[in-house]
Amino acid sequence: MIRRWLFADQLGPHFLDAPRQPVLLIESKAVFRRRAFHRQKAHLVLSALRHRAAELGDQAIFLRTDTYGEALRKVSGEPLDVCHPTSRRAREFVQSLDGVTMLPPRGFATPPAEFVAWADERHGRLRMEDFYRDARRRHDVLMDGDAPAGGKWNLDTENRQPPPASGVEVPDPPMPVEDEIDEGVRADLDRWEREGIRFVGNDGPRVFPATRREALARLRHFVAHRLPAFGPYEDAMLSGDPWMAHSLLSAPMNLGLIDPLDAVHRAEAAYRSGAAPLSSVEGFVRQLIGWRDYIWHLYWYFDADYGGANGLRATRRVPAWFSALDADAVEAHCLSDVLAGVRDRGWVHHIPRLMVLGNYALQRGWRPADLVDWFHRSFVDGYEWVMTANVVGMSQYADLGAMTTKPYAAGGAYINRMSDYCRGCRYDPRSRLGVNACPYTAGYWAFLDRNRGRLRGNARLGQAMRQLDRIDDLPAVRAQERSRGDEAP
Repeated sequence: MIRRWLFADQLGPHFLDAPRQPVLLIESKAVFRRRAFHRQKAHLVLSALRHRAAELGDQAIFLRTDTYGEALRKVSGEPLDVCHPTSRRAREFVQSLDGVTMLPPRGFATPPAEFVAWADERHGRLRMEDFYRDARRRHDVLMDGDAPAGGKWNLDTENRQPPPASGVEVPDPPMPVEDEIDEGVRADLDRWEREGIRFVGNDGPRVFPATRREALARLRHFVAHRLPAFGPYEDAMLSGDPWMAHSLLSAPMNLGLIDPLDAVHRAEAAYRSGAAPLSSVEGFVRQLIGWRDYIWHLYWYFDADYGGANGLRATRRVPAWFSALDADAVEAHCLSDVLAGVRDRGWVHHIPRLMVLGNYALQRGWRPADLVDWFHRSFVDGYEWVMTANVVGMSQYADLGAMTTKPYAAGGAYINRMSDYCRGCRYDPRSRLGVNACPYTAGYWAFLDRNRGRLRGNARLGQAMRQLDRIDDLPAVRAQERSRGDEAP
């Protein structure tokens, strides 16, 4: 068989055609010179790659070199094939090589041709909900004949509960036990730092699976013990519980250790057996064959310059305190806690990303392309394909609605309703003016005011725009937020 070149995010068995297929694995040090990645992300990727090499043994050639080109020269003359990479830069590199055949992508549910056919029929109206329903039908997931299980496609209304005062009572997810490979990775990263390679964030015990065995253990545990509570509180936030009932599977899935359809079928089996409620299972399924696949395909479907979209003319640079994950500089409880979660774990779940980090950046007018880079570098599950549409289109509304119907901007009332962050915070979520004015509440109205002309026609913002016109102290709010600028709140 032709030797299969596996990138470091293609590490599961579904990226091979046979158990004993010969493999090429490459660890490129130059990748870490180009950008300052989170220390724990660098550890996870290198640990996963080295563990896979150890598992494959003499089945694999494992080359640790400065660049991919240097490694490929060591195996020149041997034909290779490789599954479609996950970034444009990597794809262009593969296409430039002689003797390397690029195969269709794996690790996603919907093939590219099927997505393109679906998208082309929409004539520019690309909505995840439409794609998700189509994917449910195509893969026959949570379907009772031609109808969705339970009679509804989307159970979001059941999955938006605020956090319970006592917390979400589920067993903790199984955590990896580090071994000598992890020890070697940490020693190498320490040495690289001494050589001048920079990282962000704090080092710490590895939290996310680096092997398929670890990933499957976490998947099984989630389906058996945490999935039932996942749905109701998937949008809630608690300062003392970063995991809540989330699966913590995004990082191993984005490393290619888990096939998303396998996870979907296990979750559906839990519903069919009565072990998990439909609302939780539907929410989990929507994240995988809906949102995850949708974001992957949009990365390729949109033009290459989509990542530079900036329809709201947001031109301010990401400030140093945010870029450096300096949570201690922040007094706003929600932002401080979430930024600390990124600093200490390289991960927070999707609502803190969208409604705390992204919402704040949107209100302040930070450059979307800079934020794509920041999320890519700072999150253990962050890749260019993941973050481009998530940040540009959803979080920052920089494409003016190509993939969502409204900006995800909200004031302090939302954060107060969906979290415990506002208790004891020096800022009052009800106040938009004064020394105790919540930066989210004041920032929300300043954002709408600054973008009146660009957002006036958005039907979903009609009520907010009418309310904006009735705010008597709006000039003072504008002046206050200009004075606050980009200082840590």
